[in-house]
Amino acid sequence: MTDEQKLTAAGNEMSASFLAAKKRSDETLAKLESNPSSFTMLTGDRPTGRLHLGHYFGSIRERVAMQERGVNTNIIIADYQVITDRDTTEHIQDNVLNLVLDYMAAGIDPNKTMMFTHSAVPAENQLLLPFLSLVTEAELHRNPTVKSEMEASGHALTGLLLTYPVHQACDILFCKANVVPIGKDNLPHVEITRTIARRFNERYAKKNPVFPEPAAILSDAPEIPGLDGRKMSKSYGNSIMLGATAEETAKLIKKSPTDSERRITFGPIARPQVSALLTTAGLVTGRDPKEIAEEIGDAGAGALKQYVIKSVNEFLAPHRERRAELAKDMDSIRDILHDGNKRANAIAEETLDQVREAMGMKY
Repeated sequence: MTDEQKLTAAGNEMSASFLAAKKRSDETLAKLESNPSSFTMLTGDRPTGRLHLGHYFGSIRERVAMQERGVNTNIIIADYQVITDRDTTEHIQDNVLNLVLDYMAAGIDPNKTMMFTHSAVPAENQLLLPFLSLVTEAELHRNPTVKSEMEASGHALTGLLLTYPVHQACDILFCKANVVPIGKDNLPHVEITRTIARRFNERYAKKNPVFPEPAAILSDAPEIPGLDGRKMSKSYGNSIMLGATAEETAKLIKKSPTDSERRITFGPIARPQVSALLTTAGLVTGRDPKEIAEEIGDAGAGALKQYVIKSVNEFLAPHRERRAELAKDMDSIRDILHDGNKRANAIAEETLDQVREAMGMKY
C-alpha cells in the first residue's frame, strides 16, 4: 500500500469513527432529554490560567444547561494534568480558585454539581495502574493530543504526557460518567475511555460489569476565534477573559488587529481578523455576524471595535457582578472545593473497591 493509500484509508477510518460517534451522540441526547437523571456527566478544565469567552460558549454554557436539565453533573479541575506539558505549578492555587469563581458566576450550582480537584482524590488516580494494563503503547502514540505534543515539543515526551489519555479515562470512569460533552477534536479521548471500560469489564467483570461505556455528546458550538483570527487561547494572548474588567476588555479589543480595507465585511478566510471580531459580537448578541458587518459598513474598523466592546461588556456585566460578589468570601469558595473533594473521594473509594473486588484483590 502506498503512503497516499494509507492516508486515504486512515481518513476513511476516522470519518467512519466520527459518524458512529455522532449517531451515538444524537441517540444519547434524545434519551437524556426524556430521562436526564439517569445520566452522569464528567467534564473539566486544566487550571493553566483564567477562563475566557471561548470556554464559556464552547463548554461552560452546556454544563449549566445539563445541570439544569437534572443530569448528575461533575466538573474536574485537572491540576495534576497541568504538569503533563509544563515545568511549574506557580499560580496553580490562584488559578483553581478562579476557575471555581467563574463556574459559579456562570451558573454552576455546587448543590447540583460536584466540583473537585484531581490531586485531592487519590483513589481516582490509583485507577491509572490497572487501566494502563488495558492499552498498548501504539494506541497511546496514536492519540492526537500526544501526537501533536510530540511534534510541537522541543524536548522528550514525558511518561505523564504519553499516558494523558488514560488519566482522562480515570477522570471519566471513577464516577461512572456515561456522557462527556466535548468538541470533535477531543473525541479520541472518549473513544479510548470506552475501550478501557470495555476491556476491563471483559477481562475482570463479565458477569457484573463495573464501568459504563461513556458516550461523547458532540458539541455543535463553532470554534471561537481569538481577537487576532487564530483560535482563542490563553497562550496566544488573544482571549477575552470572563473575569476581566470592562476597561481591560476594551483595551484588549482596541489593540486587536484588523486590515487596511475600510468597509466591514464577514469572510473568515479572506478577512480572518475582522471576521473574528464580528464572530465575537455575534456570539454575545445572538445576531448574525454578516448582519452586523452590513450595519457597520463603511464606518470602518474603529466603529466595529466600539460595537464589539459595547456588546461584550454588556454580555459580561452580569457575570462580572456575580463574580465580584462571590469573591468577597473566598473562604466559602474554598469550602465548596473542599466539599467537592470530599464527595469525589467517597465516590472514588467505592469505585476502587469495586475494581479490587472484580480483580480478586480484596484481602
